[in-house]
Amino acid sequence: MPLEPQQIDLIRESFDVLKKNPNRRSVEFYQAFFARAPEVKGMFREDLEGQGMRFLTTLSLIVGHLDRPEAIDSRLEELGHTHRAMGVTPEQFGPMGEALIEVLENALGEGFTAEARKAWEAGFAEISQFVIAKGGIGAD
Repeated sequence: MPLEPQQIDLIRESFDVLKKNPNRRSVEFYQAFFARAPEVKGMFREDLEGQGMRFLTTLSLIVGHLDRPEAIDSRLEELGHTHRAMGVTPEQFGPMGEALIEVLENALGEGFTAEARKAWEAGFAEISQFVIAKGGIGAD
């Protein structure tokens, strides 16, 4: 289900806050993710800042194309294949989304409204489903 224009606006506005302190937010994301899914920690390199910057760069690309996702279909498919090769399972996307929401809550405080949360949850679910399907994650 495509996102509504208001949802895209809410996602972009709140993402702008994350971009103001990318090193801190990227490390917070991986700490929150590993706390929820400790079994994935070995899949990632030790340099959380570097890994986090890759995550935020990819997230920035996705956020920038929410109104025209077809423009990044091949990049999302590649992302799916990369995650599959790493051994990521469909179930691990849940804790990843929860970690992202936690970081947004910490960064925005009261500014992270119920509407913004719903927009992020819907956007993350949509992109995750696409990455999982196109990457063949869990197809084994």
